[in-house]
Formats: sequence, C-alpha cells, structure tokens
Amino acid sequence: MEYPNSVLGKAQLLLGAFESGAYQLRLSELSRRSGVPKASAYRLAQELVQWGLLERRGESYQLGMRIFELGQRVPASAVLRTVARPLLTDLFAATRATIHLAMLDGGHVLYLEQISGKANSQAHSRVGGRLPASCTATGKMLLAMCSNLQEQLCCFARTGLPSLTLRSVASLEQLVRQMEIVRERGFALEVEETQLGFGSIAVPIAAYGGGPVSAAVSVTVPVGRLVPRALLPELRSTAAGIARGLGQRTYAA
Repeated sequence: MEYPNSVLGKAQLLLGAFESGAYQLRLSELSRRSGVPKASAYRLAQELVQWGLLERRGESYQLGMRIFELGQRVPASAVLRTVARPLLTDLFAATRATIHLAMLDGGHVLYLEQISGKANSQAHSRVGGRLPASCTATGKMLLAMCSNLQEQLCCFARTGLPSLTLRSVASLEQLVRQMEIVRERGFALEVEETQLGFGSIAVPIAAYGGGPVSAAVSVTVPVGRLVPRALLPELRSTAAGIARGLGQRTYAA
C-alpha cells in the first residue's frame, strides 16, 4: 500500500485508524494502524488535538468533539437522519426489532441510525460503523439498486467476498442471483449472514423525483420472527414516509 506524502493525507490516515471501532489508541498503535511513522504521527496528533479533531486522554488519543460537530452537518446524512428518526422510532415501537438506516459506501454499508431496545441490541452494528454490503440486508438492497453494480462486482472479484458467518454469501454467482431476486421482490433478505440466530429484511428509500435510491431501512430480528409478510407492511410504510419527508424538504428548499 502506498501512503500519501502530504500532511493532509497523513492526517487522514491517523483519523482513519479509528475506523476499526477502537475508541482510544496509544501513539504506537495509532502509528501502526495508520502506517504513519511514529515521529510524524506524534507531531500530527498534537496538531489534531489543537484543532479539536483528536483529544488526549493520558497516554492515548481519541476522536475529538469537533469531528462529531462537523459530522452532524454532512448534508447526505443530516437531513436524512432528521427526517427518518421519528419514523424509525415508530417502526421500532411497532415491531420491537432492531432498526437500521444505512447508505452504501463502496463495498460496505454505513449505518446512519440504529434503534433497538436493551433486549435486542445487536453488537455487530453501530451508528457510524460499516459492515460488508454483501452480508447485510441493507447492503444487498442497495447493491441491487445501485447504478455501478458491475463495477462493484469487479471489485469483489479482485478482493473476494468478505464473510461474517458460515452462512454469508460465498460466491459472486450466488450474489448476482440474490441481486436479481431482490429487484424482483422489491426487498432484500439475509438469514444468519451477519450474525447467527438473527436475520434482517430491508427495503429501499426512494429518492424524491424518481432519482436513484441512496438509502435503505431494515429490521433485524431473531430468525424465528423473520416473517416477511408480517414485517414488510410497516417497513414499507416507514420507507415511504421517509421519502415523503425528504421530498417536502427538497420542495421547501
């Protein structure tokens, strides 16, 4: 892997070192994960602390509040989350399932929202986290609807399909067939591909004015409760409500 020589590029690598889910990293681990030499990592980390992008806690570093503040202003997620959250809360109340709102990010899904109760909280997903698109219901839904599916399939062919469980889709042929079924049905299903004992069903959130689908909403439940005909009406109603809300925001703007 080639590492950028620019200061900005190296700073991006330092911040990206936290993508694995670590909340705090010591300097040596920050250097190792980012690939930035320790001396350079130290100097850049000190500057990032001054800017509020990192915070120092003893001998460790963590992401700073400035990152959170700026992240709340990203248009692609800020408006979507504002519109969606009340409807996702209602969906949780109706289904008592774990609710996810996600966007496609290359070969992964990025979770913008997650709503769950203590009894059914899923440890494998978190707001701001990523999971392989090929293993998740939201990912399968978004892959099936994306305009550059062939490009993404070529990428999977080079890197191989990631696997989260023994039931995760294992071949490109199988994934392509799944995409065909998703487009025919209008919803995506995964059974124990992300976490054993659980399954998910997802539907797309249609863009205002008939544009491309950019997000999906899903419910995750124990396999015994994964009954599409019981879950789809509420799920589709929620997705339609989010689409209407986004359309109203667009019209008002």
